Amino acid sequence: MRLMVSGGGTGGHIYPALAVIEEVKKAEPDSEIMYVGTHKGLESKIVPKQGIPFETIKIQGFKRSMSIENFKTIGLFILSVFKARKMIKEFKPDVVLGTGGYVSGAVLFAASQMGIPTLIHEQNSVVGVTNKFLSRFVTKIGISFDDAKKDFPEKKVVSTGNPRATQVTQIKAIASWKEFGLSDDKQTVLIFGGSRGAEKINQTVVESIQALGKQDYQTLIVTGNVHFQKIMDQINAEDLKGNVVIKPYIDNMPEILGKLSVIVGRAGATSLAEITALGIPSILIPSPYVTNDHQTKNAMSLVNNGAAEIIPENELNSAVLMDKLNNLMDDDAYREKMAKSALNMGEPDAAQKIYQILNSIKKGS
Repeated sequence: MRLMVSGGGTGGHIYPALAVIEEVKKAEPDSEIMYVGTHKGLESKIVPKQGIPFETIKIQGFKRSMSIENFKTIGLFILSVFKARKMIKEFKPDVVLGTGGYVSGAVLFAASQMGIPTLIHEQNSVVGVTNKFLSRFVTKIGISFDDAKKDFPEKKVVSTGNPRATQVTQIKAIASWKEFGLSDDKQTVLIFGGSRGAEKINQTVVESIQALGKQDYQTLIVTGNVHFQKIMDQINAEDLKGNVVIKPYIDNMPEILGKLSVIVGRAGATSLAEITALGIPSILIPSPYVTNDHQTKNAMSLVNNGAAEIIPENELNSAVLMDKLNNLMDDDAYREKMAKSALNMGEPDAAQKIYQILNSIKKGS
């Protein structure tokens, strides 16, 4: 298979794409892959490290308010479509996959206009602007949440789940917590506001440090690099002995997920794919700063299935966090029930499903 992939801007678009690429390579080791992103996006740092051929297009998103920048955006989109057509002519893909982000708009639009079979994947319950635009032109559409169906042409939609789920189920968990300065004899909670951290979650953690240190369970807190020193400056070192460890970032995050008792964090699509694939009980604090409040809608899909609890950020404080966390950690039966519900929502074969769709549309069936 000759596969062109485009997706960028955030890890939520990039990691699902990498999971599909991994699945394609496993099924067809001789496959040729090209990834198209932007030079400024996170993909420019992540994708080349995977040894995947990487090309860039210059593009930007529309401003939501009236702005002269939007005229520049239209011009860049037109130029990026021409550049994408050139790349497609040179690479000659059998099929093109888009996982979201503005760059995928130009690439998938160009491919569809050239008669190349195309598939887009929507990770969130609320459909992104780019995928909504592309839905009129592409061959097939994969979705992770049923709520997304209503915004797409019905005949094109296939429920696949998030391919990141396939990847995390295949990653071996760490053997011991000792490398993090934690005990292997205690239940472990992770509090994590995403790769860049979340200020409100971090500040709530500061207020909760003494309470967390007194529990029978232990807590691993990941602040994000940019917040780490500020948080450490506010905390007494005595409060970090034994039960609580704070890290700025964890490179091998997928390797620790399988050893967690509970995760407290955001409700991005990739995080929820990991949580459900591994059956991790969770307390979700959706970011209120994302487009169309889609993290709340993502989170509610788990809450409504008994797979998670939710704390809106505007209601988050130390008392609320500790109450929910302690209730969950004190009730083994409830935690086990939540874990089973999460696991039932998981899609561990999502990447395989997407590979099968790619193969199908490549053959024209």
